[in-house]
Amino acid sequence: MASRNSCVSLIEAFVDSTRSADTQKAAVDAVASLVKEDSISLQALVREMELYLTTTDDVIRARGILFLSEVLMRLLSKSLDNSTVSSLIGFLSSRLADWRALSGALTGCLALLRRKNNVGMVVGSDAKELAQSMLDNVDVQLLAMNDRKLCFEVFQCLLDFHTETLTSLGDNFVYGIIQAVDQEKDPRCLVHTFHLIQSLGSLFGLRVDPGHAAQDLFEVLSCYFPIYFTHKVSDDFEVKREVLSDALMHAFCSTPYFEPFAIPLLLEKLSSSLPLAKIDSLKYLNKCMLSYGADKMMQHAENIWSALKEVIFSFPPQLDAKSSSNFVSDDGTKAHAHEIVKEAFACLKTAILQFCCHNNDEFLTLIIDDNDVEKCFCSVTSATKSEYSDKIHHQLSALGSVLSVVASVSTFCCNKVFQKFFPSLMESLDIAARNSVDYGDANKIISRILNLGALYLCVLLLNSCRDLTVTAWELSEPSDSLQGSWWNFIQIFSGPLTAAFKSAMAISSEVTVECGKFKEEHILNAAKGMQLIATYPVHYSPVTDDAFEDILATFISFITRRSDTLLWKSSLNSLVQIGSSISRYKDSRRLIIYYEIVVRKLVSLLREVSTVSFASNVEAISEIGICAPDFILPVLEGFEDAILLNFLKASIDGSSKSTNSLVFLLDCYCNKVLPWCHNSGSIKEPGLQLAISILQQMENVVAFKMEPGMQDLLDKVMVTMKIIVGCCNEDSQHMILKSTYSLVLTSINLQADFISFSSNILETLVFIPDPSEWACKNKWLMYFFASIVIALRPQTPLPHVEKLLYLFLVFSLKGYLPAAQALASLINKMPSDVDQLGTANTTALEEFVQMILETFSSILINSPQKVPDMLNGDEEAFLQFHSKLQIHAMVGIAWLGKALLMRGHEQLKDIANILLKCLLLSLTTMTASSSCGSDNHNSERTQYLVARSASDAFQILLSDSEVCLNKKFHANIKPLYKQRFFSTMMPVLYKSIKECNSASRRALLYRAFVHTISGIPMVALVAEMNKVIPLLLDALSVLDIDVLNKDLVYSLLLVLSGFLIDEKGKEGILVYVHTIIDRLVKLISYPHMKLIRETAVQCLTAITSLPYTRIYPMKVQVLKALSVALDDKKRIVRQEAVKCRHAWASMGL
Repeated sequence: MASRNSCVSLIEAFVDSTRSADTQKAAVDAVASLVKEDSISLQALVREMELYLTTTDDVIRARGILFLSEVLMRLLSKSLDNSTVSSLIGFLSSRLADWRALSGALTGCLALLRRKNNVGMVVGSDAKELAQSMLDNVDVQLLAMNDRKLCFEVFQCLLDFHTETLTSLGDNFVYGIIQAVDQEKDPRCLVHTFHLIQSLGSLFGLRVDPGHAAQDLFEVLSCYFPIYFTHKVSDDFEVKREVLSDALMHAFCSTPYFEPFAIPLLLEKLSSSLPLAKIDSLKYLNKCMLSYGADKMMQHAENIWSALKEVIFSFPPQLDAKSSSNFVSDDGTKAHAHEIVKEAFACLKTAILQFCCHNNDEFLTLIIDDNDVEKCFCSVTSATKSEYSDKIHHQLSALGSVLSVVASVSTFCCNKVFQKFFPSLMESLDIAARNSVDYGDANKIISRILNLGALYLCVLLLNSCRDLTVTAWELSEPSDSLQGSWWNFIQIFSGPLTAAFKSAMAISSEVTVECGKFKEEHILNAAKGMQLIATYPVHYSPVTDDAFEDILATFISFITRRSDTLLWKSSLNSLVQIGSSISRYKDSRRLIIYYEIVVRKLVSLLREVSTVSFASNVEAISEIGICAPDFILPVLEGFEDAILLNFLKASIDGSSKSTNSLVFLLDCYCNKVLPWCHNSGSIKEPGLQLAISILQQMENVVAFKMEPGMQDLLDKVMVTMKIIVGCCNEDSQHMILKSTYSLVLTSINLQADFISFSSNILETLVFIPDPSEWACKNKWLMYFFASIVIALRPQTPLPHVEKLLYLFLVFSLKGYLPAAQALASLINKMPSDVDQLGTANTTALEEFVQMILETFSSILINSPQKVPDMLNGDEEAFLQFHSKLQIHAMVGIAWLGKALLMRGHEQLKDIANILLKCLLLSLTTMTASSSCGSDNHNSERTQYLVARSASDAFQILLSDSEVCLNKKFHANIKPLYKQRFFSTMMPVLYKSIKECNSASRRALLYRAFVHTISGIPMVALVAEMNKVIPLLLDALSVLDIDVLNKDLVYSLLLVLSGFLIDEKGKEGILVYVHTIIDRLVKLISYPHMKLIRETAVQCLTAITSLPYTRIYPMKVQVLKALSVALDDKKRIVRQEAVKCRHAWASMGL
């Protein structure tokens, strides 16, 4: 009873049209839930609704039927018996005659038609009754859009699930749908009409006589071809033109009975001047040929070829970027030329496949014996260099593409093309057939200019043949199936062709500068031809091994001579392609040939440091090595041997040639060879042996030289070590680390008593010399040691953890930056319990951090301690020593803070407090006491540098580092660590800046502020914009005075631009818009950095998107200031100024 009462109230809620849409939807959902849960049966619901369904009140009756239908739409998975479904569909079918309740009736019918068989669906007799009712009672085109859409969906469901039943209605149903879809214009409905006609085509093969029905139905379709959207972008119908066009195309192809009407229409539209009409005609024609079949399409073969020929020769594919620039019209066709050409050749290939099946050459003869094709062939193969015009270029491109497509379809087609054209091409190239050729010396090549048209066509035909063999190889077809005329021709002419291509590649000194384009195409086509001859799959190649060896030797000779850049690049690219193909085909015989001629030769060149082309040789061997897994190992070994050799020469002899060569070697080794090895996984721990060998050499060599220009080399070696060690496993890393640690202690000769946190840090620092005073070998060792530690994995066992940390702490305080980075890397990756690393020391991470932090803090915050005896009481020397120590400690604590910040460690707050103390302590507190006898000026300068270092420490904390503490080197990185630090520090910085009275201290605080907000996601900045924006504007006015702050000013402008783009950020900008414009106007003429001027102008442009009333008062000021930017010496600034002036000048118009 409760369910019945609630059901009635819910029905009333929906039927009452004054209720809100949400209330009505909730009522439907509630009733549907009751039926699903069997709280009320569907039959009982219908009985309760009897009054609403049969009343003479049109509004209530329509609402009642709609309510029932909406409930049925939510019960698609609810099981219903057949009698219930039958009675419901019968009732709703009868309601189709009630035009006031039509929308609800259609919805209900659609819901019942969508039901599956396992839950009770509409049976055939009921579907036929519904279809007849639709035809008799519903005039679709008189209905509103949503109701028309429902009608089409009902028809679609009938066709999808009750096709056999509908055939009994005969032509009546077909013409009923024709009448329903005719004159439809709404894109949202057209999608359904096209799908509907596509489904209707299936009836023509059953008991429905296509007769005139097919013609009448196609007449409806043809009105929509081609599809054009005239709606504006803002008219969002959620239907794109491409979707409509595809639906119409499938409707065109739905039945072969459309062939007599569709093909003539498509061929006619191919002559249209509208690019989209051409593209769609080609797409539809391609699809229709596949759908209609060769028997029906054969009668159109001649017309199809004529139409395609006209398109192809009007829109030739581009041989180069320049070739079509003067050919295609500027009416919009130019932008679509590439797509037109692509579709035309796809259509041509389909036509050949359809018409030439079973080796029927009728259509093929139409193409190769065509008068226009023959005339074009004669024209392009007889043109001399002086006659090589744009017209010849276009004809060559079109003809070559046609012959290439035809030849690549099948062996039969390829044979026909070769029989027709290949002998003439050989004659034009002045090549005579010879079964054997004396290839001679590849380094002695006689240059010869060939006919470019014949050369280009020959290369295209070779490419088509090669593609045929590759397809056969992939399908494992027998090689005998490919042999024919084309095979014999290539077998006979491969030697002479190779010789001709070699001669053509050597024309670099024969062709004048004026013929540069001719020369370029000549060389590229000749190189491509030799490459194709050498890349046929194993067992499918008509080319002998002698020809293959000659080609490789020729390319190698061009690479080693480096006489011409284009020749070198084309030769290298061809060798790479040949190597890749050999590896792909698993051709073991030619793999050996390639290794002997190419790989071994190029690897040997790595030892020839004195050659002018050493850098080119390095690049060439790196490209060859990574082209296939089969070649990487000898190339890797060759690189490592060359690196070791040049490393010794550079570090022992100080050889500048070895230094330069080593730089090239390391660049290619790190940027190409090692990444390829890691990505392919073909070599386990690549470079490990190189790292071990370098360390062994350093252990054995006593004297190292470090020339002034070798610091760059040392940095590159350091990067190489990090990449190598970073990719090793934990055991290998531990082995390298342990041996390097012992080597460092031995070389630097440190006493064990000094390497402990219990020792006096100042005594240790005084005992150890500065890095500038180290022996070169020690400096190299420390670089390597730091690199190895930076690249360690978190699970790698650490030998003597405490000594290791203390060692890097000491060296970081001596000003050795890699030591500070290594210390930070250790702290970042170290587990909370150090014993997890397998070491005997169980000191917790927190204790190590605390000891390191106390060391840094005592140096930075406390006054200088008593002068050690080791300085012989020299107070001035000690104060200088302590000043340097503070600067180095600041860098060290910044890197330590970065390590803790990235891993989310709590002690980061202690570091942040130390940095703020260094920024905020008064000058008297930070100045050394007068009892020390220091000069006040020098002391003040020192403390300023310490404070400046403290502000710059924020940059280290928040900037991304390429050298350490990143994912590549296995850093422990917690998500959102930058945002958390920003949210914590922003209130503190804001308060400190506001309370600071010293101009110098305020400037340093602003430096820290800029580093804090740079790189922070805009979402986090917008959340604090009430604090960020005022400080940002003040920082701009303070920092732009000093030229050394230009990078900081640029960073501030980038943040400001982010606020101007972000919708929420604009709200904060509005309050300060006048101040912002004043700051930007000032920066328009900033003399020290182009990017600042450019970004300032861009920000002014972005400001025009703010409310007009807020920025209009500043219009005159901005336009006056822009006159300076319009005369800026940098073009990019002037361009941005023009855009900005236009935006401000047109504002309000």
